[in-house]
Amino acid sequence: MKKCLKIILAITFLSIVSCKNETPTFQENEDPKPKDKKWVKVDYLSDEFIGNELDVSKWQKEPVGNDWTWIGRPPGLFKASNVKVEDGKLQVTVGKLDTIVNINGKKFTHQGGIVRALKPGNVGWYFECKMKANKTVMSSTFWLMSKYNCEKKEELDIQECVGRTTELTKDWAKDWDRIFHSNTIHRKTDCHPKSERDEDAVILDEANHKRYYVYGAWWKSPTEILCYLDGKFMYKLNPTIEWDTPAFLHMAIETYNWNPIPEDGGLVESGTLEERTTKYDWVRTWKLE
Repeated sequence: MKKCLKIILAITFLSIVSCKNETPTFQENEDPKPKDKKWVKVDYLSDEFIGNELDVSKWQKEPVGNDWTWIGRPPGLFKASNVKVEDGKLQVTVGKLDTIVNINGKKFTHQGGIVRALKPGNVGWYFECKMKANKTVMSSTFWLMSKYNCEKKEELDIQECVGRTTELTKDWAKDWDRIFHSNTIHRKTDCHPKSERDEDAVILDEANHKRYYVYGAWWKSPTEILCYLDGKFMYKLNPTIEWDTPAFLHMAIETYNWNPIPEDGGLVESGTLEERTTKYDWVRTWKLE
């Protein structure tokens, strides 16, 4: 009887989740879709993170694989062991490494994690996540990047922030613990020697680690991206080159040299598990039909 009840409850819960998630998160009169179109969820790039295991048919947590080689920016090393699904959330926890790691002449003393989509998204699609940043100097992010193409390697940072700033933070980044910041980047390659970008940001009333925010972006066209915060339009980005190359979702918790880990480790070492963890309640992707 108890087993049957659990099955019924699970089915009911999944039905409720399904009903609530039929459209993207837009406030009233903010939905930009054309009147003759409707949003349809792209299941393989959407996840409610129900259960206790990462869905490996959608995501990879190993830093190296599927043509990806980035293992983190020193001193923060990406480790798959820092990624888990628990309590209905994708969770990535930061901390100090047990021992110093040297890889290809780079020194790693601390650790974070990265989660990448296995399949790409495309122009015309809407990408959103509900995320609560960790409270440390390390990042919390949600972004897209195409795979290597010498002529056109493109990146869209839908949201990029840190959990806290310190006296060591560069002056231009003092507000990055309470920010909605996005940019498009035509990345540097052998064929394109100089990186180019378009970026914008708004300063928030509450720190990024204080609550869950919904960060979203509509890749409207190869030259126009509309960015949304909690379902409200904030600003538009214009890639510096026509971007029509498929791109993969990334969620990376990393270190920055402009917001360095303090000498005593700060909350990266002394914080509680909650303070050291970035949480994603869900990720959802939509296309117009």
